[in-house]
Amino acid sequence: MKLLVANRGEIAVRVLRAAREQGFSTVAVFSEADRGGIHVGLADESVCIGGGAPAGSYLNIGALLGAAATTGATAIHPGYGFLSESAAFSRAVAEAGLLFIGPSPDAIATMADKTAARAAMDAAGVPVVPGVDSDEPGAIAALGFPLLVKAVAGGGGRGMRLVRASGELPEAVAAARAEALAAFGDGRLYAERLVEQARHVEVQVLGDRAGAVVAVGARECSVQRRGQKLLEETPVPGLPASTLAAMEAAAVRAAVAVHYVGAGTVEFLLAPNGNFWFLEMNTRIQVEHGITELVTGLDLVVQQFRLAMGEAVPAVPPVRGHAIEARIAAEDRDFLPCPGRLGHVAWPIGPGLRVDAGVASGSDVPAAYDSLLAKVMAWAPDRETARARLGRALGELQMDGLPTTAGLLAAVLQTEAFAAGAIHTRWLEGFAAGRRPDDRALAAIAAAWAFQQENPPSTGATSNDLPTPWRTLGRWP
Repeated sequence: MKLLVANRGEIAVRVLRAAREQGFSTVAVFSEADRGGIHVGLADESVCIGGGAPAGSYLNIGALLGAAATTGATAIHPGYGFLSESAAFSRAVAEAGLLFIGPSPDAIATMADKTAARAAMDAAGVPVVPGVDSDEPGAIAALGFPLLVKAVAGGGGRGMRLVRASGELPEAVAAARAEALAAFGDGRLYAERLVEQARHVEVQVLGDRAGAVVAVGARECSVQRRGQKLLEETPVPGLPASTLAAMEAAAVRAAVAVHYVGAGTVEFLLAPNGNFWFLEMNTRIQVEHGITELVTGLDLVVQQFRLAMGEAVPAVPPVRGHAIEARIAAEDRDFLPCPGRLGHVAWPIGPGLRVDAGVASGSDVPAAYDSLLAKVMAWAPDRETARARLGRALGELQMDGLPTTAGLLAAVLQTEAFAAGAIHTRWLEGFAAGRRPDDRALAAIAAAWAFQQENPPSTGATSNDLPTPWRTLGRWP
């Protein structure tokens, strides 16, 4: 097989390495903004597919298929993001006579349309959050408050607004529609009742062409900002075995209902009383797939290859130990992306650590793409050791030139709430707001940082010697 990876950054690196280990020939694609990207040098061949804007490159189906034709690629892996959950792309790949490493266009289309997904899940006996498949304010208000207005074609927290009172509804609907149109080209909305202090728990599934589906454990993903995850772990702390079994059974029913082939994730909201409801299904490999690999020994990307080629689902190994992942994103203290050029980068090493990275020293971080730079994962025989190990690793991480989320996540790991497994999906934003330095502290940090950039140390000093806002945050009591 000759595999083209239709993506960039750390997921392209991850897939290319797995493909090379399987003996496949590999093709990388890149935009002008990614000409020096790590993934470009890892492939046997590489093709420039356009300018820096995603619409002209990684979202350009014609350019991607043209690159496949030029290089003689026989299969395409979409990674995550970009076209990974595009039924049109999956269909175009198949029509071009190529193997799509993912589910069918019909499965993608059903789960990408949130109202269609809700209907399919309800029919399959999967519990669904009470809601209304309408963007008409009167119908939405009839649900009662608080509620969430969400994009039908949404994902990653985009096109979603929290509404706590009727007076907030018109503005929330307008803002959600505008964001949905900009992000997905689809302004349709629906609404769901808000599940207060909910946890976000997801089940990894694998499905084959014969219709068999297996669940490969669950992950806790409640440390989020703007509906997007920053810290994940497996197994889910404090989850009763009976609840896990019920979630896994529901996830299998969900995947069977859409004839799912490949690796996917069924996501649930878990209420404090133990009830859970279907949230969505991600019809692709997840950013956080690595922690499931650490506790099971399964290579989920290799499983994607095998399932796409017609092999049966594997036997599910028993879970061994505990794993936690921190997403290292180039973001400031307000969680705003910070593009630019990285200086010195050094990844933490040691027993039980894994780093999936798409950058290195001197890498450019373009403004046009997601802010995720890397993922630092820690495995240990038990949760407490994994938590300590990841905290140590984040403290040793060196990444100069741009602010990152590393210090914030190190601080989260140290909290009593995280230690107790008492995090919910809206916990992080309140925690971060309460831990931000005041203006004088920020001014001092900025001055120190500017001095370091103008006067780089000639000794062994590192980025930890002069803090970024988040790194300082991680050191506060």
